Amino acid sequence: MVKHSVLRRVYVPVLLVLTLSFAGCTKTTVRNEAPPEAGDVAVARIDGETIWTSDVRAEAIAQGQIGPGEPLDVTSDLFSRTLEEVVDQRLLAKAAMAKGLEKSTLAQRRLRAAHDRILGDMLVENTIDRDIDEKAVKSHYDEQVKLSKQSEEIRTRLILLKTKPEADAALKQLQSGALFEAMAMEKSIDQGTRFNGGDMGYFTTDIMPQAYKGILATAKTGDTVGPVQTDGGWALLRVEDRRPEQLPTLEEERPIIMRYLIYNQVAGMLNSLRKKAKVELLVKPRSGGTQEPDSAPAPSAADDASADGASASSAAPAKKA
Repeated sequence: MVKHSVLRRVYVPVLLVLTLSFAGCTKTTVRNEAPPEAGDVAVARIDGETIWTSDVRAEAIAQGQIGPGEPLDVTSDLFSRTLEEVVDQRLLAKAAMAKGLEKSTLAQRRLRAAHDRILGDMLVENTIDRDIDEKAVKSHYDEQVKLSKQSEEIRTRLILLKTKPEADAALKQLQSGALFEAMAMEKSIDQGTRFNGGDMGYFTTDIMPQAYKGILATAKTGDTVGPVQTDGGWALLRVEDRRPEQLPTLEEERPIIMRYLIYNQVAGMLNSLRKKAKVELLVKPRSGGTQEPDSAPAPSAADDASADGASASSAAPAKKA
């Protein structure tokens, strides 16, 4: 039985396997063939075509199950599941080629899109310097700390009720000595905080829900305020703590900064390539929207599919350190 995960990801895997399997259509794979990578082990064969541990690892990386540099134990459940998916993908691809589907114009366009994306990712992987200098990381962190506008964080508990009369009654109970945490667990309709005694954790004043800003702006630690109307009902709030916003440490931000610096390298490389090439954009976006060419065919979802796990375009700069 073909697994659901294979069906959900049918476009990209089939494209990849079609690309990798063209040679298999013309000749039978020799069983004593040399491993494609050092230390590779054959883990399955389909009609004489070998599946290697590197094939399974590549699929696990493409799915985001492991990172590019992480090992994959052949005795693990993850390896077994991924191997089954690779087998299913190969079977689907072989069935597609038996019907001649790879010869269609649409299939060739999709294969070209996957081909281009794979090669682009490989260029990035082999070109950019992933060993970012520690001074560059520290300098970027220090710069972001200076630019960061520190705001206040408030830790608050919440009791959310459907109606104002219910909220007024709950407030009277709290004023008479009822425990806020116990009442939150008993009466609050906010399922995200109810079973944690209403604890909303720390949040900054600049992203505070609009309905809370007015009543929390001057509330002191220990104050219970409300009721105030929100989208979900009527809220009672208790201020647990107020403190300056806690900036993440350099070690916490290091992975984000590394991605940002790598992103800059990729952007620089792309800018250089664009300057050397003649790139003509035949469609320009309208003001406030995008314009589709009237005569151009609609893009296929598979044309946008990425065949490799970590595309260079997926990197994004850190918002702040």
